[in-house]
Amino acid sequence: MPDSRKYRTVLTGAAGGIGSEIARLLAQRSETLILVGRRPAVLEALRRELGVDRTHVVEGDLRDAQTLESLKSRIESLGGINLLINNAGINEFREFETQQDSHIRGMIEVNLLAPMLLTKALLPHLKQQDQAQIVNIGSILGDIGYPGYAAYCASKAGLRGFSQALRRELHDTSVKVRYFAPRATTTDFNESAVVEMNHALGTACDTPQQVARELMKFLDSSAWERTLGLKESVSVRINRLFPGIVDGALGSQLPTIRKYLPKSIHQA
Repeated sequence: MPDSRKYRTVLTGAAGGIGSEIARLLAQRSETLILVGRRPAVLEALRRELGVDRTHVVEGDLRDAQTLESLKSRIESLGGINLLINNAGINEFREFETQQDSHIRGMIEVNLLAPMLLTKALLPHLKQQDQAQIVNIGSILGDIGYPGYAAYCASKAGLRGFSQALRRELHDTSVKVRYFAPRATTTDFNESAVVEMNHALGTACDTPQQVARELMKFLDSSAWERTLGLKESVSVRINRLFPGIVDGALGSQLPTIRKYLPKSIHQA
């Protein structure tokens, strides 16, 4: 059995559906757990639920330097960390040419740039540990480009590339970099149109609790990467080797996908 209190953890996006479920399971395994997010009331309620003695909250936007400084100060006061989980993310289902420029920029900043800069800021703390790891929470859409998600796919593909490159760069250190890719998940993260589309297409969906449990299994494994779902894992491999096959499959779904795409055109 794994040591139930071996982690000293920073978890971003802790106030979200998946994040809060991850926090509940990590609290059972962590000496200290720092919850990071932008919804202070939700974070404080979660902290009280999990135990105020070992759970801490840093509220703020990770794109802000002040939030990073507050987090680093909290880590120093608690004696360091050995696990960083970059879970924060935003999404929008929309035809690319109709997306506001600010929304495209926001997805790249939150989903890719923010975890990169946070990782850079916390690497000195992680390197002080005998063993440490960074787990970046991506998406199957970081591997399979999907209509209606061009900007989101770009951000998650970038996160996977960053994870792989940094893993190799840190090969001779005590820090391991890993990438965990959920498939479709039933959270408020998805718009109602996405839920309806997934149902119409027969897309398999996991609950946040299922994703959190699979992440715990991933933490106990030695794999550097994990994609949830057998069918989805096979699709990822096919897409890497024979992308034309996936082009055809998604092309046949395009009329259904377009049915659920928002129709309004935005200019920024």
